[in-house]
Amino acid sequence: MLKFLSRVRFEFNALDPRTACCMEFLAQCNAARHKELNPGCQVVVKRRTDDHPPQITITYVNGTEEVVDATSTTAQALRERVIEKGQMLSTEQMFREAGERWPVVIPKKKREADEIPIKIRALISG
Repeated sequence: MLKFLSRVRFEFNALDPRTACCMEFLAQCNAARHKELNPGCQVVVKRRTDDHPPQITITYVNGTEEVVDATSTTAQALRERVIEKGQMLSTEQMFREAGERWPVVIPKKKREADEIPIKIRALISG
């Protein structure tokens, strides 16, 4: 998960009961197996003393930043979102390294042709 991230910043009040997502995601980020994948990923914790809702700021390796309200999501959902976006970044990088344009535009005729089931396509063409 951390291999797609360059920085994760946690802001929360430790006495606030809404910090479950922050604490769980922080534990996942500090896990040894995640640290080994990307030792350059910064994990920053800012403990607050006010009533500000807990939030997590995620910076991806391409520089995009996402601020998450940690009261309205779970750590598992956040982890899945990071992995999904990371896979998209990996795909984008593969296309760019191969000299292809990004995003890939599939012509409408090709998309419609792919919607026809294979057996019917065989009957039509054969």
